[in-house]
Amino acid sequence: MEHADLSSADLSHAAWRKAKMSTDQATSGCVEVATNIAGVVAVRDSKNPERAPLVFTPHEWACFLDGAKNGEFELP
Repeated sequence: MEHADLSSADLSHAAWRKAKMSTDQATSGCVEVATNIAGVVAVRDSKNPERAPLVFTPHEWACFLDGAKNGEFELP
């Protein structure tokens, strides 16, 4: 399966959102996710939105979320 080139995705109209539990941006590290761009899920650091976001396909993002929900990324 060929990997899509997401580096050129136009994120200028991305609608960024963060988790409801992330309320105090000044003291906590939060991530923001944009899912409104066709074929792209973008993730960025809310404290540093000028940096380039990480960009995934919807399938890659779904796999990551599934793994997180199942505890695959828990620290030892």
